[in-house]
Amino acid sequence: MKVVPRVLLSVTMLCLAVAGTSCGQSQASGPVEGSWEDIVAAAKEEGSVQLYSTQHPENLEALKVAFDEAYPGIQLEFTRGSDVEMNPRVETENRTGRGTADVHMSSDPAWVSAAAESGDYSTAFVGPAFDDPAYERNRSVLGDTMFLTSAAVFALGWNSSALPDGLRTPDDILDPALTGRIGVTNPAGFAAVVDQYQFFDENWVGGDFDARLAALQPRIYPGALAIAQALASGEIVASPMVQPLVREMDAGAPVGWALPDPAWGTPWYSHVLSSAPHPNAAQVLANFMVSREGQVALSKGYASALPDIPGAVARAQDIPMPDTAALTSEAIAQFQERWEQDFVK
Repeated sequence: MKVVPRVLLSVTMLCLAVAGTSCGQSQASGPVEGSWEDIVAAAKEEGSVQLYSTQHPENLEALKVAFDEAYPGIQLEFTRGSDVEMNPRVETENRTGRGTADVHMSSDPAWVSAAAESGDYSTAFVGPAFDDPAYERNRSVLGDTMFLTSAAVFALGWNSSALPDGLRTPDDILDPALTGRIGVTNPAGFAAVVDQYQFFDENWVGGDFDARLAALQPRIYPGALAIAQALASGEIVASPMVQPLVREMDAGAPVGWALPDPAWGTPWYSHVLSSAPHPNAAQVLANFMVSREGQVALSKGYASALPDIPGAVARAQDIPMPDTAALTSEAIAQFQERWEQDFVK
């Protein structure tokens, strides 16, 4: 077995002595050769791992707690941001060879598909959890590097104090009485949100849902989390594009939710970064994310990549990837222009 951890330690000490900087930011080649136990041992020598993700911050915190319990010698840190923020960071770190993140979790279908096809940003994952039959590897992996981790499924949401009878179908949200009291997401730069609006028109109320929604002068928010907060506070009373309000209801917020038929969703795919400064810890984290313990942490209010996960609202493998061929940069820009004409008064 190649004893990488001691080599890395020696090189790091040399860098600190000579240059006053850490080699932990240099391009990494991959995990040590050997068994899974060898990789875990090397990960403990590295001592930390960094995740970039757009997932719900409470789920990421739950993942951190569960991972730290399973691997007390490896400290997990995460940076949460939108795909518009995180994807360019990954690209820059890859281009410069100065990695900060070890694992990246994205819900941008166009970026994920392109990255899976090129393989430019990723290294192969090797953990045993990926071979669990329940994970359904043949349905869960893109390009041998991108692995399905979770999926967001979007619901109709409402403030139960204002709408005690709730909402049952997309038609219910087009009630003129809700004018100015509906929340929607701005699709600017978000391929998945563009796909969501297109899904509405293709699947709901005869093909003109978006135009009828825009006529109700909805309030515009940067994302689903902001919409959930606005529903809980009563700032708005309804939305067709909010994640299931599981945690808000658990906390006693006056909200309700229901999955429409059909419901739109978008998967989260993750990958081990080729620029990972902790290549062994990255493999351990990736494996943990698709284990049962990792899925319990990541799945509250979301679709899970394993069956029978408490708190999950659906199975991630049943949420199709949006049509990335229709989500080119030009198409997204054209849609945004039309959307602003209709929604921004």
